[in-house]
Amino acid sequence: MKLSRQFTVCGSAIFCVVVFSLYLMLDHIDQSKNPNGERIQNGPLGILQDKIDHLERLLAENNEIIANIRDSVINLRETVKDGKMFPEGNMSQGDVELLLPAPALLPIHSEDCQFASSKMMFSPAFFQMLDVYDLLSFDNPDGGVWKQGFDISYQDNEWDNEQLQVFVVPHSHNDPGWLKTFDDYYRDQTQHILNNMVVKLHEDSRRKMIWSEISYFSKWWDSIDEQKRDAVRRLIESGQLEVATGGWVMPDEANSHYFALIDQLVEGHQWLEINLGVKPKTGWAVDPFGHTPTHAYLLRQAGLSNMLIQRVHYSVKKHFSSQKTLEFFWRQNWDQDSSSDILCHMMPFYSYDVPHTCGPDPKICCQFDFKRLPGGRISCPWRIPPQAITDNNIQERVQTLLDQYRKKSKLFRTNVLLAPLGDDFRYTEAVEWDQQFENYQKLFDYMNSHPELHVQAQFGTISDYFEALRKSTGMDPVGMNVGQLALPVLSGDFFTYADRDDHYWSGYFTSRPFYKRLDRVLESHLRAAEVLYSLTLANIQKYGQPSDYPAVDNYKLLTEARRNLGLFQHHDAITGTGKDWVVVDYGTRLFHSILNVKRVIVSSAHWLVLKDKPAYYHDPSNPFLQMDDVQPSQDALPRKTILEVGEKPRLLVVYNPTEQARTSMVTVYVTTPKVRVLNALGHVVRAQVSAVWNDASHAATDVFQVRSATSIVYQLMEGMEPRTEAAKYMFLQDGGQISVSKLEHFPQFYQQDAAPVHIENPHLKLSISTATGLLEKMRLKEDDSEFLVKVEFVWYGTTSNKDKSGAYLFLPDKEATIYSPSQPPVVRVTKGPLFSEVTTTFTQITHTLRLYNIHGVEGQSVELCNTVDIRGEINREIAMRITSDLNSKDRFFTDLNGYQVQPRKTMAKLPLQANFYPMTSMVYLQDSSARLSLLTAQSLGAASLKSGQLEVIMDRRLNQDDNRGLGQGVLDNKITANSFRLLLEKRSSAEERGWGEETAPNSYPSILSHMSYMYLNHPLISMAVSQRSDAPSLIPYIPLSASFPCDMHLVNLRAIQSKVCLTALILHRKGFDCGFSNRNTGLLCSTTHGKILLEKLLTDLKVKSITPVSLSLMHTHNSDADPQEISLKPMEIRTYRLQLS
Repeated sequence: MKLSRQFTVCGSAIFCVVVFSLYLMLDHIDQSKNPNGERIQNGPLGILQDKIDHLERLLAENNEIIANIRDSVINLRETVKDGKMFPEGNMSQGDVELLLPAPALLPIHSEDCQFASSKMMFSPAFFQMLDVYDLLSFDNPDGGVWKQGFDISYQDNEWDNEQLQVFVVPHSHNDPGWLKTFDDYYRDQTQHILNNMVVKLHEDSRRKMIWSEISYFSKWWDSIDEQKRDAVRRLIESGQLEVATGGWVMPDEANSHYFALIDQLVEGHQWLEINLGVKPKTGWAVDPFGHTPTHAYLLRQAGLSNMLIQRVHYSVKKHFSSQKTLEFFWRQNWDQDSSSDILCHMMPFYSYDVPHTCGPDPKICCQFDFKRLPGGRISCPWRIPPQAITDNNIQERVQTLLDQYRKKSKLFRTNVLLAPLGDDFRYTEAVEWDQQFENYQKLFDYMNSHPELHVQAQFGTISDYFEALRKSTGMDPVGMNVGQLALPVLSGDFFTYADRDDHYWSGYFTSRPFYKRLDRVLESHLRAAEVLYSLTLANIQKYGQPSDYPAVDNYKLLTEARRNLGLFQHHDAITGTGKDWVVVDYGTRLFHSILNVKRVIVSSAHWLVLKDKPAYYHDPSNPFLQMDDVQPSQDALPRKTILEVGEKPRLLVVYNPTEQARTSMVTVYVTTPKVRVLNALGHVVRAQVSAVWNDASHAATDVFQVRSATSIVYQLMEGMEPRTEAAKYMFLQDGGQISVSKLEHFPQFYQQDAAPVHIENPHLKLSISTATGLLEKMRLKEDDSEFLVKVEFVWYGTTSNKDKSGAYLFLPDKEATIYSPSQPPVVRVTKGPLFSEVTTTFTQITHTLRLYNIHGVEGQSVELCNTVDIRGEINREIAMRITSDLNSKDRFFTDLNGYQVQPRKTMAKLPLQANFYPMTSMVYLQDSSARLSLLTAQSLGAASLKSGQLEVIMDRRLNQDDNRGLGQGVLDNKITANSFRLLLEKRSSAEERGWGEETAPNSYPSILSHMSYMYLNHPLISMAVSQRSDAPSLIPYIPLSASFPCDMHLVNLRAIQSKVCLTALILHRKGFDCGFSNRNTGLLCSTTHGKILLEKLLTDLKVKSITPVSLSLMHTHNSDADPQEISLKPMEIRTYRLQLS
């Protein structure tokens, strides 16, 4: 199709969009209200007049839009005639001059709003964790031998009709890093465990074992010969060895983002499929410090039927034990049927070690841990050692053990009992295999040969146990058909964990925050690289020419990055609970993988934007594109690359990694303040030049910051330019103004009085204290409403008791004290046409509040950045507190893994530290009129200790161990940057929102909140073309003809191999709340009932095949639906095996 015809079609399409959005906007006006939501008293005529006024306004807006489009089309025609760059592309997504103007009101279909507002139907067997928390008194009486429980008794004849069926499940919990690094543990322990496993399981076919961590298993597999591999395959086929969960690691469930949880699961399952042909059926999570329903959902979507959890608050365990609800179907809070149910077993006692797994009395169970036989390296702390089983003692030993089994079984609803047999790094030596397996086999043989004992005992895998459990309750043995529902249904999560007393594990939500941020940086870059790599492979196939593109090398770099990110999801890595040198090892892996995926991004982007494909070359030592930031080492913050700008144009390529067309700021550092910024058409665009600061009031003289909202390809040139404006500055200290000398190139301004500083954009006006530079008030311009929103910083100390805060535990001495610096800080106010900001330099914190002068998502929220340095402190934690006048009472909301939102209740009956929860992507509070959300670029601990107040702990420095095995404090603090977005949204009236919101078990962000989070965590990636004399011509590459639907997120486009373009397309349809304004979002999307026609969305690629599969590609789903139409329910995550050409 000729270009001019393309533009005509494009123009007509735009006109249709404009008319359609006009129609939708009118359709959205409520019959009885004006746009401000006020009731109109003057009947139908008033309504009609209002509609006519509204229509006139919209027509005026749209006339302007069409005029702009006409100009753009004329410009484009001229450009093509002149033969400038950008010769055969589409309209450039992301270009302020070329981006289609967004409708004033987002076209959200009313049916797509019903999900978040519909009432949940609950059966009597259904219970909510929020209700359980209301019910419990959280007292801690001495329960006797089971300290945190109660006395258990039984009648001898209870098993006469149905015998007790016991499955003893041998396991070895292998942390991929904790007190030693991953490699050191492997060398010293794990390889010996796995080597002995092959030998010892083959000695007796009745022996069983489960294994969980594929990171270790794959490393071992690479080192063994084919004979040993065949032996392993035979053990798996015979059912002696089971792989449980099968993820790369046993992940932390509080701090990990669902992108990384999925990625490590896919990595493990793909490895198993390729090397062993194994498909795990059961999840095994004995050590994560609290449990999330997100993980339950991901396992269910991957095709697992069952799961086990262990670390749950001792009061909850006691309650579930007394109610016999330790086994339940775990259902998602948002699920309106039972499609997300997964059968879950909660272990009842303190730990997963042998003393706490055979029954309620650890003193007795320890006597059946035969590794602790006298003469060994470990013994029983209760000072009664195990005895080897002989003919002389077997009867008494069986009675003693059976008594524990029977007591434990009284906590469950069936006669099938699970007794795990293992601990950390168990079964290292051959002698331990013999001690455990030989002594237990004697006990089993005796039990099974004495029918009067009414017990059948054996070694089993975890799936053996669940199959027997399902059989005993009339369920489908392996599938999801629940049969007669003998077990209850539960919704909710298991945070915050306490293992004893007031020892709440809320410290690790923040510990080592530098690396929690680094994790997110790798996540974002890995996703960006995966998408570009997959598109590049498909593109190369399309052009059908041999290429210098390093497909195989790039795939290796991606695989290594997936595995390093996966490793960091381990529950002693992202948690910040490893030894100092282990943290450095994790950090180094993350750091190297960030460098490597950047190589994948630049080599892929080079191919995609190059007009003359045969001219592509790959030179790793001197790449065609270079990233605009560089991180010098694993423990340092990234620095901007400084671009030399001269008379010759310097080309930049910008990559938008999100599935939405967007207008965002791009920031580059240059060598001159005299800069012209030109878009792909060679048109000058607006830019703002600001100073780069060495400290609070000293600017660099040779480096300058340029920000502009730009297109995919743009140019920088030296030269005076009226559309490039310099920022102006004001400096304050102690409430008064100070003058700064040597501020060349930038004007200073002054305000007359000591009134608050104001900065504003089309959406917001902020009031900021002249004394502290901190936010005090926010005004929403849409309806001119003002809210108190006050930012401050606070300190927490640690208790004077024997047990103090450490890497895991948060044990504060009292309520927080306000941070007051020893000397008044310097406050620097920046004002400019594209953004304004206020930076305050305190002793331990540099705080920046930034407002973008953009219509749309970027302009609707306030960017908050804190650079924190508490390396000089002793036993202190620093938090940011935001106090508002919203009447939120004791309710607030935190997300779980960036996937879903969990309502929370601050409880006076719990200690302060128990009211902190993990925040992976957001925390918000609300009242009937408004919602205040804090969106985050890193996982941290958050709370709402008072009505209207939010608090986030940003860093912690602790001088001592907290007695959970780490053996050290947290003293390796770094200078850490935390980034947030603060979003204030007006809510629609209560009658529109519907039923019992106060007690609803779920809550959803708005579309704007989802998008703001996406922009924060997936920033635009800019790359400069290296300075060469022969700059080839570049064209913008736009794979999508339009934005994805507003509620549809491309989780990943993950290449499955490097030979053919086979990828895993992972999509998530987000749940969203429609009770917020959708005006002026700047978004170019709509909602489509969860449907996508993929072929229509792609510009230059074709879908060769698309197959629905389980989340981690283990199972293929048969579907009668149109293969080209993808359809997702709200909240659903789905994977498709996709072949592009």
